[in-house]
Amino acid sequence: MPLLGLGTWQSEGDDAYRAVRHALDVGYRHVDTATGYGNEAQVGRALADSSVDRADVFVTTKLPPDAAGRERETLEASLRDLGTDHVDLWLIHWPPAGEASPWVWERFVELRNEGKARSIGVSNYSVEQVDVISEQVGEAPAVDQIPWSPADYDHRLAHELAQRGVVLEGYSPFKRTDLDAPVLAEVAAAHGVTPAQVVLRWHLDHGFVVIPKSVTPSRIEANFQVTGFSLAADELAAIDALGHRRGA
Repeated sequence: MPLLGLGTWQSEGDDAYRAVRHALDVGYRHVDTATGYGNEAQVGRALADSSVDRADVFVTTKLPPDAAGRERETLEASLRDLGTDHVDLWLIHWPPAGEASPWVWERFVELRNEGKARSIGVSNYSVEQVDVISEQVGEAPAVDQIPWSPADYDHRLAHELAQRGVVLEGYSPFKRTDLDAPVLAEVAAAHGVTPAQVVLRWHLDHGFVVIPKSVTPSRIEANFQVTGFSLAADELAAIDALGHRRGA
């Protein structure tokens, strides 16, 4: 699973198609969508029209919580729209009715075992909810996709997921970050990059998966151009400290 992917939330119609096509041309090999986004057909069209082999792209989609009980038909509709016989990762988008819902997780395991998804996970689940489905079904989710940014940084949460073998995948890295924070400006200046690029590099250097979304070609490119530098330990620690100010 590539650590850096393209998010497609709020990307609609031709904008979604063009964003995914451009991202694949730029070098992205990870695309995140969801049934609830209403753009799986556009993502599928972009995958089909791209010169990149489908086998080289990590594709994620998600089950809406109100589709609990219709797991198979929902995933099969996603596969038809995406034009593929499997997704690389399928997530429960939100805990159905706010509950861990191990019976839904059982269907996920079943459909994964049939080959319709290579890997399965959850989104917006607490560690406690991850434990409920893991204990009751006998298998932990591979991924928990949650809101994450330097401002959200919680070492204990990251550690608890890692202890369980669950990959932390973050979404909304910029929406939840004060890009004008002095520490980000200082680190960005030291590396000749933007504060947004520092935020993405922070995720990567911690080993967190991150899926910035954009339909703007220049931003899609800039978000991908974060491989030419890395953050020193003291820079990471200084950015981590932004999370300690939550609620202050």
